Amino acid sequence: MSTAALLGIAAGGIALLLLLIIRWQVHAFVAMMLVSLLVALAAGMPIGDVISTMIAGMGGTLGSVAILVALGAMLGRMIEVSGGASSLANRFTQILGPSRVPAALTAAALVLSIPVFFDVGFIILVPIIYGFCKAAKVDPVKFGLPVAGIMLAVHVVVPPHPGIVGGAAVLKADVGWITLLGLAICLPLAPLSQYLSRWLNRKHYTMLPTTAEQFKNFAGESTAGSALRAPGVGAVLTLILVPLALIMVGTTGATMLPKGDPLRNVLGFIGAPMFALMVAIGLAFWLIARQQRWTRERTNEVMESALPPAATVILVTGAGGVFAKVLTTTGIGTALSQTLTAAHMPLILAGFAIALALRAAQGSATVAILATCGLLAEAVTAGGYTAMQTALLAVAIGFGGLGLSHVNDSGFWIVTRYLGLSVADGLRSWTVLTTVLGLAGFALTWLLWVAVA
Repeated sequence: MSTAALLGIAAGGIALLLLLIIRWQVHAFVAMMLVSLLVALAAGMPIGDVISTMIAGMGGTLGSVAILVALGAMLGRMIEVSGGASSLANRFTQILGPSRVPAALTAAALVLSIPVFFDVGFIILVPIIYGFCKAAKVDPVKFGLPVAGIMLAVHVVVPPHPGIVGGAAVLKADVGWITLLGLAICLPLAPLSQYLSRWLNRKHYTMLPTTAEQFKNFAGESTAGSALRAPGVGAVLTLILVPLALIMVGTTGATMLPKGDPLRNVLGFIGAPMFALMVAIGLAFWLIARQQRWTRERTNEVMESALPPAATVILVTGAGGVFAKVLTTTGIGTALSQTLTAAHMPLILAGFAIALALRAAQGSATVAILATCGLLAEAVTAGGYTAMQTALLAVAIGFGGLGLSHVNDSGFWIVTRYLGLSVADGLRSWTVLTTVLGLAGFALTWLLWVAVA
């Protein structure tokens, strides 16, 4: 089949995917599976190979994604239920001082958002934001906007969050490198989120009546239900930083030591993200469950409560792997790779632009990242890139999934409703913030790309 025909099928598949999700409100998992099937048939894949190819795509992706997402969700849930988020935010505020409460909350949010999904993490911090805002006699948007911005930035580029983990599996990128690079780039984005939010907040936003009533009646209740025994900030930081340190050790060993070196194999084992998260879960039993005096039944209940929301995320991510496998097997990926090469468009720019367009069109950052990785997987494989370059490509695609959050994004409604913003004010503030952060993150990623090229 000609290159033009294959690219036309890919474009039609993406258009159908967007229609299914946006217009007809079909669940993303079902939509991606259906489009994968139709694209495979339209591209001329032998009918006997279609189902086996889809199964291979699902299995190949979920082999790594399911474990990381499930373990990350359990760890985040234990921190959430125990009241660790409140401890972290309060301690950062004590360190930086009352006059720097917005900066303290933003710093705490950056750390907390590593193991906790964006929507859950933001909802956890809402009572803390409300409490500090009432004390400072300001509207929630003043402190909440920068917090939400940095949390979403971490969500799209730092494992174990599903979009970037699934994208890494599709591109065969090293999760350790992605973790290091994603965090390194998000660090300067935190003050940018703070300063840009302050600039956006020069305008007064009239709070929605329902939010105003909720904010007025807020009395500072603890969401954890066990504020007297909330884990200390040291315990929370240990649970977050220990797995990151292990991953860094593994990545450093793989970079510095030659293949076949026994020490490299040992460091690679302890630095594997799955092992690192398992260590964190083990520490959580000691630092949270034991300290909170949870029974074994209570601990299991908390951990199991994290799995139903994670299951949907895992399935959508697996469906993205199916779509990627179909694109690769049918030759669509090769056709796109050849077209990009002929157009002399930098692959890193193409990845960011495609992800940004898909994000704006259908709302889900995870779907945008996975679909883009599937489209470009063949080009990445054929490019002969180093482990660090492949990780930078994945991070660039992740930042494409950050920008242009608007009314078709569930995160848009979570942020605007809790902060009391109307749709118009949300577009003027939240949409602008996410887009600038996405562009800034991509700019920093490109600078690193140029430096290592």
